[in-house]
Amino acid sequence: MSAEPISPMAAAIAEIKDLLLARYPEATFDIEPGEDPDGTWMTVTVDVEDTDEVFDVIVERNLAMQVEEEIPLYVIVVRPIERIMADIRTSDPVWARPLPPMG
Repeated sequence: MSAEPISPMAAAIAEIKDLLLARYPEATFDIEPGEDPDGTWMTVTVDVEDTDEVFDVIVERNLAMQVEEEIPLYVIVVRPIERIMADIRTSDPVWARPLPPMG
């Protein structure tokens, strides 16, 4: 008896999860169909100050999936609402800090 073949989308989702969980074991995932663009949307929740650092872990691989393999998997990284609310209550919230210089 052989195992059922895994779809390219299921394999892509598993690969992105594995990459993120290796670095952020506390990450949680919400996966659902989405529009604009059409595809599968993965929302990753991680308790970090800078979500760009999390996205950097998978951005190149995710882009290759989208462009080269034509797998429409889109990843969004967010912080937990509790972290956002705690940040709003501080005297120096992340969203009010100046952006670093470009270049």
